[in-house]
Amino acid sequence: MAGVRAAPLQKDTMSTLTVSTLVRAPAEQVFAVFTDLEKAAERIAGITALEILSEGPFAVGTRWRETRVFLKKEATEEMWVTACDPPNGYSVEAESHGMRYSTDFTFESSGEATQVTWTFVGTPLTFGTRLMGPVFGLLMNRTMKKCMREDLEALAAVCEAGAS
Repeated sequence: MAGVRAAPLQKDTMSTLTVSTLVRAPAEQVFAVFTDLEKAAERIAGITALEILSEGPFAVGTRWRETRVFLKKEATEEMWVTACDPPNGYSVEAESHGMRYSTDFTFESSGEATQVTWTFVGTPLTFGTRLMGPVFGLLMNRTMKKCMREDLEALAAVCEAGAS
């Protein structure tokens, strides 16, 4: 698997992080692995629990509650799908502690491989988070990128092992 690249943190009121890698699997398989919520906790080491809150296939409106270890503490967030274009990508949002988190996954076919790009944006919603955003962003940049890389590498390994 090619190395994961990370884009620098933007210096504005929003925190934007991007990681990308080439996965040696077709886009349809990559999309299936990345959107398989039922297996996410067993595939991603940082997730300790995941509860699906909606019924039906992965699509716009799908909701779940995800618990993961972050900064040595468990944190639970509710997330929902805001856009879904199989096998090209999907978007997820969450709101917590005065922030809106938007996550976009894009899957671009490249022969028998797929370029996966994960973009994460944190937008402050309150005066307090706007004020603390730049400081918090600088402190969290390295930790969040590390978490994103680990998740991306874990899912890429599942795809490359032939799972769906």
